Amino acid sequence: MIRHIVFFTARDPKDLPEIRAGLETLGTIPYSTHFEVGENLHADTLTGTEVDFVVYVEFETEADLAAYKAHPVYEEAIRRVRPLRELRIAADVVAG
Repeated sequence: MIRHIVFFTARDPKDLPEIRAGLETLGTIPYSTHFEVGENLHADTLTGTEVDFVVYVEFETEADLAAYKAHPVYEEAIRRVRPLRELRIAADVVAG
């Protein structure tokens, strides 16, 4: 299983609803076995860097992840979210 985890921060807090809406469109893409967008509780006071949203997606195979990233909805989500975000950090991890 592959875990795809992405952290986002907004340039402007007023854009949080639009960022979330853009990220949630990713859930309509097939290929994943689990998809969620979560809002960070901002509980980590150690780093001084807070993320606003976390996207967590699970895939059975790397091919499924690649198909997800190649899907037109993925490109549309990037188009909507990229101008509104300050930071994006992504990781793809093999579980187990």
